[in-house]
Amino acid sequence: MALGCLPGLAAAVALVLCAYGVERAAGSAGTASAARAEPAFQAPRPPIVPRAVWLGDGAREQPPPRYDDEVVAVFIHHTDSPGAYDCADSPGIIKGLYEGQTVGRDWDDLGYNFVVDRCGTIYEGRAGGTDRAVTGAHTQGFNHRTTGIAALGTFTEGAVVPSEMLEAIAALAAWKLGTSGTDPRAEVRLVSSNGGSRYAAGTTATLHAVAGHSDGFMTSCPGAALKARLPDIRTLAARIQGRDSTEQAMRKESDASPPDTPNEAERHTERRAHP
Repeated sequence: MALGCLPGLAAAVALVLCAYGVERAAGSAGTASAARAEPAFQAPRPPIVPRAVWLGDGAREQPPPRYDDEVVAVFIHHTDSPGAYDCADSPGIIKGLYEGQTVGRDWDDLGYNFVVDRCGTIYEGRAGGTDRAVTGAHTQGFNHRTTGIAALGTFTEGAVVPSEMLEAIAALAAWKLGTSGTDPRAEVRLVSSNGGSRYAAGTTATLHAVAGHSDGFMTSCPGAALKARLPDIRTLAARIQGRDSTEQAMRKESDASPPDTPNEAERHTERRAHP
């Protein structure tokens, strides 16, 4: 049965939470993995507002952050909170989300790794460092090796998703996926760690590298309007990584090459298949 987003208990902000992904992951992947080659396609780090801006001195005591080896997928959410807000109020709304999850649900921290408002401002969510593979609590069963990006507001069918928000989400996805060399348009294989997800624990699922919350869990999140824009986010994120321009250059170079002799054509085909 598809589930909607459940109400959170925020002290000062009346809103509804959509963060079913709480999962107290066992173990930690904080140990650095073996050195690897620099990924070919990366993207610049977009501006990110630190969590101190919205949290202030309101942090609850919590355990140390947990880490994975890398980020190979991002899950897109909406917070299912009121959408007609002034962007100057975003920090207060995010703090309300934090209180709803940590006080109302007794989670150890905000589940989302990042929150993006309607003006395209990106806020650091869960603690642990924006440049690290922080294990979140956003998509039950698939919190490992992923990043949770929440769009601040409600984006059910008929809602307008601001272009500024889409562009910021794409830039953030391009940057986080670029650290592992993952193409935002690709599919990736993730192992479910919790039978409460769409997949039994231990099952290997093939999902989009830029996926919606509902792809991994039984929920309507991120809302029909935002989910319909995921293909646009994937395409833009790939472009930000420089994949389109590189592929176009390769095609242009191939089209400009002189005709091959039979043996040369065979070798050329092999090079194309194994770049």
